[in-house]
Amino acid sequence: MLATIARASTRRPLTVIGLWLLFLLLGFGLGTGVFGRLSDSVPDVPGTESDRAAVHLDGIDPVGESITAVVGGTAVSDPGLRAQVEAAVADLRDAAGIAAVPDPYDTPGLLAEDGQALVIPVTLKGGLDDEAEEKVLDTASDRIHEIKAPEVHVSGGPLLGQQLGERAQEDVARAEIISLPVVLVLLLVIFGGLRAAGLPLLVAVSGIAGAFLALFGFSQFTDISVYAIQVTTMLGLGLAVDYALLMVVRFREERRTTDDVVEAVHRTVARAGRTVLFSGLTVAVSLTGLLVFPSTFLRSMGLAVAAVVVVDMLAALTLLPALLARFGGKIAPARTKPAGEEGRVFARLARFATGRPVVVTAASAIALLVLALPVTGMKINIGDAQQLPSSTEARQLDDTVEAHFPPGTGVSPVTVVLKPGTDPATADRIRALSPGAESRDLPGGTTVLNLRPGGSADGKEATELVQRVRDIRGDEPVEVTGVAARLVDFRAMLGDRAPWAAVTVLGGIFLLLFAFTGSVLIPLRTIVTTLLSLGAALGVVVWVFQDGHLASVLGSQELGALSLTAPPLIIAIAFGLAMDYELFILARMRETWLRTGDEREAVITGLRRSGRVVSCAALLLAVVFGAFMTGGFAPILQIGLGLTLAVLIDATLVRMLLVPATMALLGRRAWWAPQRLRRAHDRFGLHEEAQPTEPELTKQH
Repeated sequence: MLATIARASTRRPLTVIGLWLLFLLLGFGLGTGVFGRLSDSVPDVPGTESDRAAVHLDGIDPVGESITAVVGGTAVSDPGLRAQVEAAVADLRDAAGIAAVPDPYDTPGLLAEDGQALVIPVTLKGGLDDEAEEKVLDTASDRIHEIKAPEVHVSGGPLLGQQLGERAQEDVARAEIISLPVVLVLLLVIFGGLRAAGLPLLVAVSGIAGAFLALFGFSQFTDISVYAIQVTTMLGLGLAVDYALLMVVRFREERRTTDDVVEAVHRTVARAGRTVLFSGLTVAVSLTGLLVFPSTFLRSMGLAVAAVVVVDMLAALTLLPALLARFGGKIAPARTKPAGEEGRVFARLARFATGRPVVVTAASAIALLVLALPVTGMKINIGDAQQLPSSTEARQLDDTVEAHFPPGTGVSPVTVVLKPGTDPATADRIRALSPGAESRDLPGGTTVLNLRPGGSADGKEATELVQRVRDIRGDEPVEVTGVAARLVDFRAMLGDRAPWAAVTVLGGIFLLLFAFTGSVLIPLRTIVTTLLSLGAALGVVVWVFQDGHLASVLGSQELGALSLTAPPLIIAIAFGLAMDYELFILARMRETWLRTGDEREAVITGLRRSGRVVSCAALLLAVVFGAFMTGGFAPILQIGLGLTLAVLIDATLVRMLLVPATMALLGRRAWWAPQRLRRAHDRFGLHEEAQPTEPELTKQH
């Protein structure tokens, strides 16, 4: 299969390049339309109680969502400012699509006690389609911003989703501007030439285009989260550089043994291409675990990121060979070093680890487990505007309200839907849970209770209030929705489906690693060591963001919990990335094992010949992830830090020490498989071509 792909890409390289150019135009043209279709409804899980109640209300409630404005920075009793505010309120009440706008001067609780701020809630009519809602939001936002005051901020509800989408677009652009030049400089240092360094960037740009196009395609059928842009672009850019780096390094090595550029490309695809293929498949399989969850957010992220990984893989296996066939003759072959000089540092590390396998394994495992300890206390929540950078309007609104109003002002209520047939006594007991409960009767006999929790909308008090309501109702036709209820249902969904997701991912990874190595013990060892590094990375993220240690260095603060988006994405993506470097190393080990049959030499040579590529790839990926952390959006900071740590821990402590040590402990058993499985692998596996031995390579020079 790989030989066929190589021949097709090198026979008509300009055609292949032209097709990819068309793909780029589609990605950066049509694909960027996804920025206008992003959703912030991350915690919604179809079929849960909170979702059913919300759908029920959408169908019968004449009142829709609301946005909030805050005016402050001066005495709001000033006659001139009051006249402006009252005029804006009057205009908004007359605007189409707006259901209610209370006068803040006549409504209790909307004026700050210090007289330095006021709040204007704007409630939209129910049943608006997307186009009508967007028009109403623009009208309301523009009219309120006409008020002349030091501070005028509008956000919340559907407007928050728009603002997050705009912020996502800005963050992606900033990250690309920062990361691409830095990556190019590092590639120049690695390769020592502009042509070789430029090829990975061309593949990386294809990955970005693929991210946009994949997300735009999925947005036609499902909601796409505001987080998807940063995450998919981050991963698309990073993996593209990884795969292209591996291929170009191998191409330069093959050029040492042949002057025929096309032949060197064919060998590169047959050998390094096999690693890229399995690497892409393992990352994609890691993300299929997200499809087990019924959450629209997790499923859409899993599909979108997997699609981007496949695009990167295809670009490395088709576009890059075409570019190499066309321009590779001007790329210098890798320099031939004296025997024993190539990868000398990595060979020493391998000898150290294989010479003391028990000590190195125990010390590495203990270090990783210590780093992973904070995971035992991990909490997740939906989060609020405090997760946004201080420069964003939603954060400024939140800061102004917090500075001038009592705690809990503007906190989303726990919404209780009392359907027809509810026992009045049950309703009274639920009302008693919150003395300031607000009640509203809707058509058809449904009553809505808004219970005001203490603390934040998704804090402990709010989630406990949800549970108390559900305990009180018994079999009554009562349902709970709102931010806290969605968080409770999301947590329950994660707990119920996580074991199935783990079985799906680990089973798929085991099969792919067996197909790659022909061993049943190496996949088991790989899974265990990868879980250790993943736990360590996630533990540090909890320690930083949940507990607040060093969070200010990253432009964040102690949040008390991680964003509910971060743990599942870090786990799914980091697990796949760890497989990248494992496969890079195992490919070289397997080549040596097949050639020599010496298990210790296979470990040392494998690390010696792959260590530099793994280290460079990890450094480049860390640069990409670091660039995306400059936006200051807490969930992306958490995901970026988690993936950066996972990559660096995996590429250093795990792959350079723990892997050779555990391989030494296994010895010849590492490559063992039952006879039946061995025959199946020999018959159906995708095998690399035989490779010249080291002495043969030396003779040719």
